[in-house]
Amino acid sequence: MAARFKGVFKQSGVIPILDDRLVLITSRKSEQWIIPKGYVEKGLSPADSAAKEAYEEAGLIGVVHHQEAGNYRYRKFGKLFSVKVYPLFIETMLDEWDEMHLRSRKLVTPAEAVEMVGHVELRQIIADFFVNNRV
Repeated sequence: MAARFKGVFKQSGVIPILDDRLVLITSRKSEQWIIPKGYVEKGLSPADSAAKEAYEEAGLIGVVHHQEAGNYRYRKFGKLFSVKVYPLFIETMLDEWDEMHLRSRKLVTPAEAVEMVGHVELRQIIADFFVNNRV
């Protein structure tokens, strides 16, 4: 069951970083460019849960930092979701992964990501992360 807080569904996601670029994936239905994210799983911290999503959705393995890079909210199916975003420094990009037939994956520059991602707050989190952290 999804974690909820006063009517808000809690999720976490990662900015998957490889050198000075990041990995975006497509959503399963709308095929918009997004970051790996999902519900915070019971027994996992939000950062660790997000790292698990990166593995399942994008075939990415790496070190997740537990310091939040930002958070944003969105509405879907009439529900409100709150997403905490953490940096994930990629060590391995698998050639095959769980959702490879459901999503596309692309390695892009931060500037390309800001152009590709549709959600305004998420674009700002990505831009701010790369400006503030000089990855």
